[in-house]
Amino acid sequence: MSDFGENVEDIEALQSNSVISTTFQETVDDQENIFRPKFLKDFQGQPQLKENLAIFIKAARERNDALDHTFLIGPPGLGKTTLASIIANEMGSEIKLTSAPALEKPKDLAGILTNVTEGSIFFIDEIHRLKPALEEMLYIAMEDFEIDWVIGQGPAARTMRIPIPHFTLVGATTKAGQVSSPLHSRFGITCHLEFYNVEELSNIIRRSSKLIECDISEEAITILAKCSRGTPRIANRLLRRLRDFATVLGDGTIDQIIVQDGLTRLAIDPNGLEKQDRNILSTIINFYGGGPVGASTLCISVGEAIESLEDFYEPYLIQQGYLIRTPRGRCVTSKAYKLLGLAVPENVNEYYTTIT
Repeated sequence: MSDFGENVEDIEALQSNSVISTTFQETVDDQENIFRPKFLKDFQGQPQLKENLAIFIKAARERNDALDHTFLIGPPGLGKTTLASIIANEMGSEIKLTSAPALEKPKDLAGILTNVTEGSIFFIDEIHRLKPALEEMLYIAMEDFEIDWVIGQGPAARTMRIPIPHFTLVGATTKAGQVSSPLHSRFGITCHLEFYNVEELSNIIRRSSKLIECDISEEAITILAKCSRGTPRIANRLLRRLRDFATVLGDGTIDQIIVQDGLTRLAIDPNGLEKQDRNILSTIINFYGGGPVGASTLCISVGEAIESLEDFYEPYLIQQGYLIRTPRGRCVTSKAYKLLGLAVPENVNEYYTTIT
């Protein structure tokens, strides 16, 4: 139960508050919106997720019911926000978007919930950062489609429950382990987004290049896809930067030469590793003997925030086999030594087996 009002007039004030629900939406990059597909048929990759989601959406529409609450889990840039918009389009519903850090007080959340319409989509990004008091309010809203309202103060305080329309909460997170079990269990649909393969990224780049009317060769598409770290957001970002290089240094067409020159200028190697990726690996090798080293110590050494290390750099380095996590810290693999052109210690594999 949350105390977020003192009188009935507060209800009308909250219902007229539309600023918070649009804050996140207004800050979304317009260029990113160009690339966002509107329907599932245009969404590349994640075949099993799309197939299941299409079934759930079709079943909900045939029953003329709201879609069950949906939980989207995956690293940054894989399309969680895009999927939320697609769900709204497929359901023919309106969508309200916000992020957990933007919701400071229960009345902020109540202002949105009292404005939702029947069958609408309410998207909360970074839901793992939601405050406990707001989670408690969501529990009742998700299950009973009501919110608790406290009127008055002290001994005269009384509670009233305000019904709200049946809506679908879509929560997105990069850190599912930080979402409380009670909140996690209230989602009826859970979708795990995986990194994309080269073919899927090639299709995304091909589609995006048409949307921004940029000519790109098939060889360039393949190279770009291999350097995109399995992430559509990175692929589209690199495409825009290479378009700049092609416009200024070439004839406007992104070919193999432009891609190779552009990636060199951006300090991105053929494996998709950036300068900071290589800096992290070389620091572990040169300063800490290949590891193990704790995340906090490593962040200080490379001048990086721990959130950036864990959310952006480490997932790809681990996925590609350059880095491993152990109970004692981070360690590089023999593949990292070879990448940096260094001699591989004879006991490196034996050492990692022992500490893990």
